[in-house]
Amino acid sequence: MIKRIVLVLLLAVAAGVAIGAVARFGLPRWAKQQSGEPADVATNTRVYTWSEAVDKVKADRGEPAGVNARVEVPPELKHYTERHWFLATQVAEVARHNVRTCQDYMDLAGMIQRGEMVSVPGVTESYVLFGVGQQTNDEVFSRYEDDHSVELYDQAQLSAAYKTLNDKRAKLNSDIESLKSQAAKLTRRERSKQRELQKQIAAAQGELNSVDEDKAQLDEFYGGVESREQLFRDYDSLQALAKNFNGHSYDINSPSDRQALKLNMLSSLRPQALKVLEEVATAYHRQFDRPLPVSSLVRPEQYQRALRRVNRNAVMIDTPPHSTGLAFDIDFRYMTAAEQSFVMNELARMKTDGRIEVIRERNANYHVFAFMDGTRPSDDLITASLEDAGGPLPETHHAAPAKRASRKKAEKKTTKSRHARSSKSAKTSQKKSRKRHR
Repeated sequence: MIKRIVLVLLLAVAAGVAIGAVARFGLPRWAKQQSGEPADVATNTRVYTWSEAVDKVKADRGEPAGVNARVEVPPELKHYTERHWFLATQVAEVARHNVRTCQDYMDLAGMIQRGEMVSVPGVTESYVLFGVGQQTNDEVFSRYEDDHSVELYDQAQLSAAYKTLNDKRAKLNSDIESLKSQAAKLTRRERSKQRELQKQIAAAQGELNSVDEDKAQLDEFYGGVESREQLFRDYDSLQALAKNFNGHSYDINSPSDRQALKLNMLSSLRPQALKVLEEVATAYHRQFDRPLPVSSLVRPEQYQRALRRVNRNAVMIDTPPHSTGLAFDIDFRYMTAAEQSFVMNELARMKTDGRIEVIRERNANYHVFAFMDGTRPSDDLITASLEDAGGPLPETHHAAPAKRASRKKAEKKTTKSRHARSSKSAKTSQKKSRKRHR
């Protein structure tokens, strides 16, 4: 009898321990399988290192690739008859949703902090960042206003910058006076020496003018109390971001850290664009077992200007598409004809569905622009954006009926006037918005 009671008690204790274990850790693997809940089984997914992914991208396929491959480009990836219609479509999307653009890294930092941009991993199973941020440098972070850059300093660094400029100025003035004194002592027969000294004087004077311009720019941006305090706040904000950015800490006073931080910031997109990228990459990887090479993501206008020096395809308009964070580029240099056709057909389908604008560029890239809500702007809004895209009002284009020629001159003037007011209002609104978010 006693043995039975002890046995019952032991069973009860064991049952209690089992129930507690399930409550804390969940069902064991065999129980999950019997209950229908999926077990944590190993998968066949392959996560590459960045180097492995690049090797997969560049691997020789044994047949022509890139621009040497013979492909039929779908009409959806070709230019419109009115070539500015492509850019105007993207400008129209910015106007339609009042999309914030980034002028410089500080603007981009703010968009990242507010969650408007999300970080894009350097490598995943389905895509790899291949060439993103190649033109980054280790220069001091700066604000970019009206085509001018002003470096960001704290109080001590600003004082040091002024001292450096004043020292340079004093030395150059001294050098110029010395050269002039030497020239004055020469005789008329020493013409070759006079010419050489004059060249040196002109070169030193040019350096002096450059120093004076740099000082005048510092005075312009740091001279006023309000402007100076705002720039100090920008510096503090950037420093705070750098201390904890994607789990890494960067010293913005270190050139190598500055360059690494810039590269990390350029690896960002808006969620709407990242969703499109992931969809295309997943389809490509499933078909060819290779990661999709992505060569460009967000690009602040400041970076775009620098990029223009080495890449003539970098767009220079008031609203460059990449500065919105809605655009990205796919590199097809190493793709075979079959791979290119597959990717282009995927992109053409998305464009037909009204989700993106896209074009096949001559520098072996597909430029993709995602629409914020997955719908294309109206033709009327695109027409109104043509001037901002660098083009005239269209006569015809393949996206709308050919009825522009019948418009009256008065209607054209009204459209231009309305567009000019709209464009000016949008730019003023963005400038005010930037000031509020600094």
